[in-house]
Amino acid sequence: MKTVLFAACLTLVAAEAQAISRYDPSRMSCGTVRATIAREGAVILRYQSTRTPGLPLYDRYVRSQSFCNTGEVRARASVPSADTNSCIVYKCKRVESDRHFRRRIFPD
Repeated sequence: MKTVLFAACLTLVAAEAQAISRYDPSRMSCGTVRATIAREGAVILRYQSTRTPGLPLYDRYVRSQSFCNTGEVRARASVPSADTNSCIVYKCKRVESDRHFRRRIFPD
């Protein structure tokens, strides 16, 4: 019984650690947005599209490459904030590899 209880406690702790916070950057200054990402490591930022009114946009933004999955790299992005239309942040982006192109440049 103690083993089952211990396993349940570990599961709850692990589930809580994987939670990711969500923020609206348009209600925060750019410095606060960047500080929040630096503090938490990875966050979801949700904001309204400037091109299509009423369309919500969101993505996961990260502090460093270590928060990206295998096959992804940290890429520069921008989000609107309360004090600027272009707050520079980083998100993970999948790397597209073109094997045929590489082979033409660097033959085996």
